[in-house]
Amino acid sequence: MSKDNPTPAASGSRRDLETMVYELRDEVAIITLNRPDARNALDVPMRRELAEVVAEIRDDDGVRAVVLTGAGGVFCAGGDLRALNEKRTSAQSYKRIADLHVWLPSLVNLEKPVIAAVDGPAFGGGMSLALAADFILASDSARFCQVFGRIGLIPDLGGMFLLPRLVGLQRAKELVFSGRILRAEEAMAMGIVHSVHAPDQLQGAAFALARRFCSGSTLAIGLAKNVLNQSFNLDQRAMAELEAMAQALCMDSAYHKEAIQRFLDKKPALFDWERMDKEEAIS
Repeated sequence: MSKDNPTPAASGSRRDLETMVYELRDEVAIITLNRPDARNALDVPMRRELAEVVAEIRDDDGVRAVVLTGAGGVFCAGGDLRALNEKRTSAQSYKRIADLHVWLPSLVNLEKPVIAAVDGPAFGGGMSLALAADFILASDSARFCQVFGRIGLIPDLGGMFLLPRLVGLQRAKELVFSGRILRAEEAMAMGIVHSVHAPDQLQGAAFALARRFCSGSTLAIGLAKNVLNQSFNLDQRAMAELEAMAQALCMDSAYHKEAIQRFLDKKPALFDWERMDKEEAIS
């Protein structure tokens, strides 16, 4: 697969890459980190493949939502500690981290819903990777930890940007300074986790949530995500300008025009979250 000329995946297709499995099923892209022997640690090949897969998903109109998960009962144990033991200069270490931020914003700001399905540990960079998703679903055996302080480091992979936005500055400092482990229920109480599931139901719940978004307007959801992600960084006037421009694009979309016509014709809505809740309860 080439980042410059990605080949869109056909629905129902699966590709086994060096460090992950990429599958497209019913308009949902499923990325499974697949280094279970290394607890899905983020080595350089995995970082490269994440960058390439995220770019492919961004450009593939056949993908409406994303599930990010890990194989072997582990989400991601963080960075590869063996690589951290290699000798390198400060300049080389700087580049190693700076290179993460070449592709990380593409994941954080991907204009499609991203659901992280976390089973087992999400430690260090693995926790940061989960935080890059829009929603984190966890198994009741999931554990989260900003483990960096235990080895004399600070959070990377965007953790210090993403975590305070979910839990507030004081709680983020506590988690970073202490390096303590969060269980799934506490992480949910803090607002990190969206919902907790039994391990054997986690993947199904994540896929079901992703599929729900497929009946919505990908344009509207994507633009809303884009603007919301900037809401902590811009003033009210700048946000109003983004709102107006995004709304104008949505109003001109075929999805919006069809939704309005269905309302006028008294037909069922294209996207009805409450109806989907009822249908799931019945099934």
